[in-house]
Parts: sequence; C-alpha cells; structure tokens
Amino acid sequence: MTELLALDRVGKTYGTVRALEDVSLTLRAGEISCVLGDNGAGKSTLIKIIAGLHRHDEGTFTVGGEEVRFDSPRQALDRGIATVYQDLAVVPLMPVWRNFFLGSEQGHRRWGGLRLDADGMRATTREALARMGVDLHDVDRPIGTLSGGQRQCVAIARAVHFGARVLILDEPTAALGVKQSGVVLKYVTAARDAGLGVVLITHNPHHAYLVGDHFTLLKRGRSVGSHPRAEIGLEQLTTEMAGGSDLAELSHELGRPTDPAPEPREERPQP
Repeated sequence: MTELLALDRVGKTYGTVRALEDVSLTLRAGEISCVLGDNGAGKSTLIKIIAGLHRHDEGTFTVGGEEVRFDSPRQALDRGIATVYQDLAVVPLMPVWRNFFLGSEQGHRRWGGLRLDADGMRATTREALARMGVDLHDVDRPIGTLSGGQRQCVAIARAVHFGARVLILDEPTAALGVKQSGVVLKYVTAARDAGLGVVLITHNPHHAYLVGDHFTLLKRGRSVGSHPRAEIGLEQLTTEMAGGSDLAELSHELGRPTDPAPEPREERPQP
C-alpha cells in the first residue's frame, strides 16, 4: 500500500509545556489508523500538526515521501489532508448543499460577482452522498435538522468529494449513541474502501477495534504503544488504553480490608 504520510519522533512544546514528545505514526492508502488516549494525552496536538494548524518542533513529518512543515490548514488541504473536527464547523440554518460547498461554491462570474449554480450544487451533493451510501434526497433541509451521525457522514462525503487522500476524524462518535455511532463507523470504512487513508482519533477502544487496522496509544503526550490489528486483541487494547497498571494501583488503593469474622455468640441456657 502507498504511504500517504508519516510522523517520525515528532514533538511539540508550548512555552514550558511539552505537549507531544517522540510520537511516530505511519498512514497508508486504504488503511484506518486509530489514535487512542484519554483527555490530555496529546491527541488534539497531533491533529493540529497534521492539519497544518501548528508546526512541530522536533522530528520529521513527511507527506508522500516529502518532508513538510505546514504554515496553515490550506497548505494541508492542498496536499490532500482534510480534517473533520468534532464540532464539524457547519452553519446549522443553511441547507445541506450549501454546507457541502461552503468555501468552494460553484457558479459563473457575472458583472464582477459570482452567480451560484444552485441546481448543479444540489445535484452534486446528492450524487456525492449517494456514492458514500448516504440516502439523503432532501438536500435543501437545514443541516442542523440532521442527526449528529448524519452530519458526520455529510462531512466525510464532502472530504472525499473534494479530493482528500487523507482524512483526519476528531472523535466522530464521542457525542453519539450506539446506533448513530455504527452509522458513522460504516462511512469511515467506506472512505477507507475508497482508497483514502483515515486517522481516527478516539477515546473509545471498542469503536476503534471495530474498524482499525493499526492502533497508536498516547499518554501524557508520549506514545505508549503501537500495534497492528493482528498483534493485539480488544481486551489488551482496552487495558493499555485505560492504563492497566494505573487501574491495578487504584484498585489496590480503593480495596476494602476484609472484615474479621464475627465471634460466635455464647448460648446461655434458658431459665
């Protein structure tokens, strides 16, 4: 499989705070690489480096074999890296098709302005969603009326349509129920099957294990594990992600001492 991007011993420091240290990750086409960690593990910093929001201070970051240092998200997009954040950055009252083309509107220049091709964008939106298996005929609905899972699916289809080769998903199932999470994970695998490389950021090992091909575990800004799917089971992944040794220590600290058995009562003869 084609290597799309690679981070080798990447680090990032904000003043005196070391947010990321010695983190490595490789992503190939047609692969889902899951990055797992609790709050404060460094997941957000890693996303910002890949998405072009922040530059890394240490290590190397390569895209298609070429070392890069992005200065803006636009540069990352130009290299085929699209990021779907947890808040999705949609305009709730705008229709689905307008959000689909937000910032990339199509139309014709007339009298110094742009006349939108609304019908063409509606049709393109329906077709792009249908290719991803999203059955949404009414693209004139305000996107805010869709479920959280449907909005995530629209964002994924948008990234695929506009030529992304790498898709970064920031906690796409964090605020969703079981059924909607399943819908989103279905479209994540559809993006992988379309040949994209997907980096799935999550704190849910069960969701990660359903779709992941490789797992990178972060803790306090450092990588504490990197495993291909064939070499790790769900139980071990859950234990490592939750911090098995920390849980064992906590269990010991919270353990209640065994109460001594009550002494037998002396039976007194009845008068």
